[in-house]
Amino acid sequence: MGERLKSSLFKTLYGVILLVFLSATIFPFYWIVNTSLKTREEIYATMSFLPLKPTLENYIATFAQNNFGTYLSNSLTVTVTTAGIVLVVSILGGYSLARYTFKGKNVIMAVLLITQMIPLITAIIPMFSLYSRLRLTDTLYALIISYTVSNIPFCLITMSAFFKRIPITLEEAALIDGCGRFSCVTRVVLPVMTPGIVAVFVFAFTGCWNELFFAIMMINNDKRKTIPVGLINFVQKYEINWGQMTAACAITLVPVILMFFFVQKYIVAGLTQGAVKE
Repeated sequence: MGERLKSSLFKTLYGVILLVFLSATIFPFYWIVNTSLKTREEIYATMSFLPLKPTLENYIATFAQNNFGTYLSNSLTVTVTTAGIVLVVSILGGYSLARYTFKGKNVIMAVLLITQMIPLITAIIPMFSLYSRLRLTDTLYALIISYTVSNIPFCLITMSAFFKRIPITLEEAALIDGCGRFSCVTRVVLPVMTPGIVAVFVFAFTGCWNELFFAIMMINNDKRKTIPVGLINFVQKYEINWGQMTAACAITLVPVILMFFFVQKYIVAGLTQGAVKE
């Protein structure tokens, strides 16, 4: 009876801790949506947990009075393009690092790991100088190149680890059956690698979607700004337009939430691959 009581108390305490953590995590998102549905007068007049007169005027004004639609389009273009490039490079490079032995392989892995220890802010001046000479500043190409370079090392190392978890006997069997190397990878290995591929794509996507520093340094033209930079426009000289800013933030969260909703099972499988030795 004593053991059952201890077990019950432990489960209750565990549940309470998880509930507190979940509440602390969800509350900021709830408050963003709550504020976005309030009128300007209500936002400044009272601190209510529910809008007294819910309205969509902030969402309408966000698109009507700002270039938020352009910011959204630019962010999607840069993020999807970058994540796609990073994924392709990571698959090709990760497979090479996992399956082949060649001179300098350990040096390459060491360099990739070292790049993760260097703050990206140290590269902004030489990169800006290079982009200026190539006339790439104030273009989406500058962001795509910067995000690709900054995300490839981690994604390449991660993808290499996923490939190492795939038994090489699967490829050997496919090669014996007459598959070429390319067909073996695309038809046998990659389908098994789905969780890892999704996990790497999501990491690259979220890293680009939320990035502000490079975007604010490289882009000046309002028509080429991404969402993180565009949100600064809601901070005006004498006040902050909280209604439209929170509406823009709520809209910004939608693509990421939808993506995680549809691929969550793959992400969990991808993050836990390799946790148990077979």
